[in-house]
Formats: sequence, structure tokens, C-alpha cells
Amino acid sequence: MSSSGNGRRSAPSGRRSLVADRRGAPATPKTRSGTGGGGGRKPRRARRTRAARPRPRGILGWIAAFLRLIWRIVWGLAWRGTVAVMLLLGAATAYYYAQLPEVASVVDARARGSVTMLDRDGNVFAWRGEQFGGAIDPGTVSEHLTNAVVATEDRRFYRHLGVSPRGIAGAIRINLSEGRGPLEGHGGSTITQQVAKLMCLGVPYDPEQWESEADYEQDCRRTTLWRKIQEVPFALAMEVRYTKDEILSIYFNRAYLGAGTRGFEAAAQRYFGISSSELNAPQAAMLAGLLVAPSYYAPTRNLERAQRRASTVIRLMEEQGYLTAAQAAEAQANPARLSDAAEQDTGGYFADWIMASGPDFLTGDTTEDVIIRTTFDPEMQAAAEAALENVFANQVREGSEAQAAIVVMSADGAVRAMVGGRDTEGTGLFNRATQAMRQTGSAFKPFVYATALDLGWRFDDLILDAPLTIDIPGSGPWSPENYTGQFYGEVTLTEALRGSLNTAAVRLSEAAGRDLVREVAAQFGIESDLADGPALALGASESTLIEMTGAYSGILNGGSAVLPYGVQELRLLGDSTPMFEQRSGIQERVISENAARQLTYMMSVAVAQGTGQRARLPDRPVAGKTGTTNSQRDAWFIGFTADYVAGVWMGYDDNRPLSGVTGGGLPAEIWRQTMERIHADIPPRPLPMIDPVEAGRPAPPIVEYSPDGTVDFGGEPPPRGTPLGPVPQDDADQILMRVLNGLLGRN
Repeated sequence: MSSSGNGRRSAPSGRRSLVADRRGAPATPKTRSGTGGGGGRKPRRARRTRAARPRPRGILGWIAAFLRLIWRIVWGLAWRGTVAVMLLLGAATAYYYAQLPEVASVVDARARGSVTMLDRDGNVFAWRGEQFGGAIDPGTVSEHLTNAVVATEDRRFYRHLGVSPRGIAGAIRINLSEGRGPLEGHGGSTITQQVAKLMCLGVPYDPEQWESEADYEQDCRRTTLWRKIQEVPFALAMEVRYTKDEILSIYFNRAYLGAGTRGFEAAAQRYFGISSSELNAPQAAMLAGLLVAPSYYAPTRNLERAQRRASTVIRLMEEQGYLTAAQAAEAQANPARLSDAAEQDTGGYFADWIMASGPDFLTGDTTEDVIIRTTFDPEMQAAAEAALENVFANQVREGSEAQAAIVVMSADGAVRAMVGGRDTEGTGLFNRATQAMRQTGSAFKPFVYATALDLGWRFDDLILDAPLTIDIPGSGPWSPENYTGQFYGEVTLTEALRGSLNTAAVRLSEAAGRDLVREVAAQFGIESDLADGPALALGASESTLIEMTGAYSGILNGGSAVLPYGVQELRLLGDSTPMFEQRSGIQERVISENAARQLTYMMSVAVAQGTGQRARLPDRPVAGKTGTTNSQRDAWFIGFTADYVAGVWMGYDDNRPLSGVTGGGLPAEIWRQTMERIHADIPPRPLPMIDPVEAGRPAPPIVEYSPDGTVDFGGEPPPRGTPLGPVPQDDADQILMRVLNGLLGRN
């Protein structure tokens, strides 16, 4: 290359210059030719260089260089880390996506089923286990329900991809401002993330790993940083795998909503007695309000609190355009209320008894949804509870810890009402009607008389009431006494039962044979371990109230044993054919009908003129028997009309003596008030008993008894051995010989 005289460079041989030289510009250095000797190799393209920047010298230069280095490192790590995180997130999302099942298989994830109980008229009164009313989806539920849930839990549900960074950041800010940890309290979770938690991030329930399903679910609900991280890919996978409506379907069916309800269909039925498709705005708002704290806001626990929470949900629905101002105002003015069945909250002891007495695979451990139609009568239950409450409020000293129990049943053993203690609300409570084993006292005596009557004794036969000593091997001599401390000589069986005379009952038991008395009592349904000694006749054995009441039912029905029952029909949800049916609890005959009719007459006298006078009803005859144990630790009254049998027990759980209470006192009063309410609309009917006049002998003279069981002779008590009335000598001799023969073991 050569230069011309005017300073311009000429193009190399064979080439043409593409750019004119600048006038006055310095000559550029020559480049090497492509060949060492002018060969044909192409020259290299000149490397472009940036204009040199002036660099600050000194300390500022070093600082700037250091900052540039830090920035390059941070930026390099950031974009590489972002790529790595995105790759990991994508891989995790793909993994969870592959694991996600079909929606239909996850809407009901309960490991156990539920039990729904219907009363005798077919109305629901109790639930056990987690109720699942059936699968629902946004297309089958009320529009108000979908709107209420979205407005309350995730207003951007239809716009996000499963995770809301803004929501999480806001929740962390609120938690920190309220003095909690960043993940304690508000979670900022979307509905999709909540569903991820409900599905336990795909981890199934393993009964070998968890003690119970409740422990498993509690662990699934734990909020930790690692769980929050896992929720993100799981939520993204669901957004890819399912539609928004399918995610809502899982949420609608799996969310726990208090009072043992799983899913909104079960909750709608439990609280309002309707389907989720029929919910109005106030009802939908109340159910959506439960999501934040189901047990705390459950309307069965505190209706006013649930209504206040629902008011907040209605306001959110209005703000987000789901309700007009007029609709919101109407909803606020007419808050949701519980159905009659939900509001009643009764029959807890009865329901617990059904669960405990039924087969586990169809009750406590059922994997199916079971419907049980029972013998329960809500009106009778209310009558029993009202009587108990009234007596303890007005006739028992304030602060008393005494307890009481009531059982009402039909003559065939169908249990109609059950009160297991003074606390009549709640479930899983100690049931004194079915679980408390207590000494029966004189309430056992009718079975002594039943045995004798079935052997041929008569209601007007005589028995001796006088001092008695029996030598008990290993214990020594035993001498029973009457409650009054007096003896009355030869008395009829009716008078002995009327006055609850102890020595007469022991003599009769010994005459009839203790083993036979024990056998008759057991056949009537008293299954507890009965005493072997002579104190058997005085109720030294223990039994439960339901056993004793069932045994008395056998007397009312004419002498046949009954098995107390509460289940009439059992079927699986969705099946029309029952798996089990029962219409009566009557078992085999124990004593003759004539013996039962005589005993019923004798027990009616015990109420009309004896120790049970306080249980008399004004418009119909009553038969029954009082019972008071040693030191007054237990007080009983069990009796019946022509329609129903009821038993009442009263005492302390720790076996302390009652103060001034006998079976003829407060237990008889509770019984009377219960039965007055039950029989208010039932026409009076006569008891199935003998007519003493038609039986062939005149009725014995009437001797008045006070309600506490003492005999009133109109003056000073007679000396020991004074008979209750004149006794025909021929009958007395005959009965005395029978007693002596019985004591000697002769037939």
C-alpha cells in the first residue's frame, strides 16, 4: 500500500477503497499482508477496540473495581441460581404432576366412615365420626357457597397459578407485626395451597405409622418452612393437572367444618338440615366462615360467634361484587340459624350407648357411612332432662356434686330416653346409666318376691318379720335389720314389700333358695356378679341402671325377660335394604304371667301406700320399688305405668354417702316429674295386675307409710314383734311351715 501526494491512502492493488480518507486524519498503520511474500492469504479482520475510558486512579479506582467484581459475582450467582431453582421447581412440579390421582378418588379421603342416628320417627338427632354427605362440585352447590369461599379464602383464585407471592408476603408482614413468627398465624395460602395441605402433599394415611387419623391430619396441617417450599410445586402441579373447578371440588369435599363434618355437603346437612345446593347467602357465609377455625366458629358450639364471623364474610362478598348492597343488607338482617335437630343437641348419652353396644365394624371402626334408626324419643329425653334439672335446681343444695341418671324404656326393652349425668351436653361423657356399677339395695327385692311367687307363693301369704341371725361361713353371724329399726311379726308378702322389710325379704329368699333367686334375677337381665350370701336379698350386688330398668320391664310385660335395645334398623348410606332390623327385645319367659301380675299389684301398693308414695301420678296407677343402700351411698327408684318403665339412680361418683336422701325421696321425685311430662298426652290405662278381691282372699288391712319408708301407726311405734294387721291363724300356720321347710332345705 502506498500513499499519494495529497495525503490519501490508495487502495491496494486490485481493490477499491470503500471509505474515503478523512481529511487531515493521521495515517493508519499498515496491516500485515496475508502472505509473507505478497501471497493470496486474506488479511485478518482488524479487532475493534473500545475507546479507552479514563480510569480513576488511587483508592477510588480500587473501590470501583472491587464493586464491579462483587456485582459480577452476585449477578452470576443470581442468574445461575435462578436457572437451577427453575429447573428444580420444574422437576418437582413434574414429579408431583405424575403422582396426582383423578379428582374422583380424592374427594373423600376419610380412613373411617360415619354413623348417622335417626330417632323413632326417622329424624336425625345425632352424628358420630366424620360425616360425608356425598361428593359435590361448583356446578352442584349453591352459587352463594362458591362466591363466599372465594371471597373469604382467595379472591384472586381464578387469576393466579396456584401460588400468590403477594399473599404470602402480606401474611408474613402481618405475623411479624403481631409479634409472631413469620409462618405463625396467617399463612397467605391460596385455595390451591390449602388443597395441597388437605391432600397432605400426596402422603397417604398409614395406620402403622400414625396412632390415629387425627394425628396424621394434625401433622399435615403443621406449617414449616420446608412444608411451605413443598407446597409450591405441588400447587403448580395441581394447577396444571386439574381445572379450577376441580381444585374447588376437592376443597369443597375435604375441608373439615366442625361438629364432625367433612365437606360442605355434610356441614349443610349437619347445621341447617338442607343440601349444599339449597344454601342461601347467610348460610353459605356461615359455612365459609368456618374454614379459618372450624371448631371455634362451629354454630353448634356458639351460634352468636358463628353469626359474627358470617357477617364478615357477607361484607367481603359485597366488596368483591358477589352481593349487591341490598342483598348484603338483607343477609346481615337475617343471619343463618341452626336447624331444629342441630339446635336440639340432645341424646348424647343415648348415642354414645349405641356406639358402645353395637358391633365395632359398623360403629366406632366403620369404614362405611352407616344410618341407624333408633328407638330414641326426643320428647321423652327432654322430659327426663327437664325433671333432673328442676329437682337439682330447687331441691338439692347449691354446689352439690351428687349425680343422677335416668333410663326410660318400653315394656319390650326399647330404650326411649337416657340421661347419664347432670351434664347433658357433649359426647364421650361418663354414662352413669350404662357404665356405673352400683349396689342396688332394696330395688333388688322384687326379684326375691318374683321367685317366691313363681314357686307358688301368693301375694297375701304370710312371712315372718322378726330378728334373724344367719351364720355365714368365713364371716360369722349376720343379723339384718329393717330401716326403721323395728320388727313387725307375721306380715303378708304385699305388706313386706310395701314396707321394704329386710328380715322378711331375707327369710323369703332363704325359703325360695338363694341360687334360684340369683338365677331368676340373671334371667331377667341382671348380668353382674350376684352375691352368694344371704345379703343377696337386700341388694348387696352391683348392677347398672339400664340392667335394672330392663329387668323391671320384664315384670311389666308379664314375666318375660327383655334385652334393652336402641337399634331398630341399620343400613349403609345409599342402600335401601337394611343390614339389621329389630322390633322387640323380649326374650324367654322367666316367671309365669300370674306371678308377674301378682308382683305388679304388690309393687303398686308399695307406691300407693308404701315407700314409693312420692312417685304417685295423679291420673293413673304406678308400680315400683325404692332402693337405698348401706350408708345411703345409692338411692334408687324404678317403676312403671301401663305404658313405660323408668329407672332413676342418685349418688356420688366417689361413693360418698348422700345426705338425707333415700330412694323414696329425690329419686322418686325425679321419676314422678319425668313420667308426668311423658304421660301428659297419653290416656290412662290400668296396670296388668291382679284384682286382690277376685284373687280369692280379702286385701290385707291398710297401714299408712310415710314417704321416707317408716310405718305410721298413728302414735308411738309399737314394740318389736307387733304385727301390721290381724292374720288368720290357719294361713299363718301354713305359711310358717313353708318358711321352716324352706330354711331346712325341704321341698
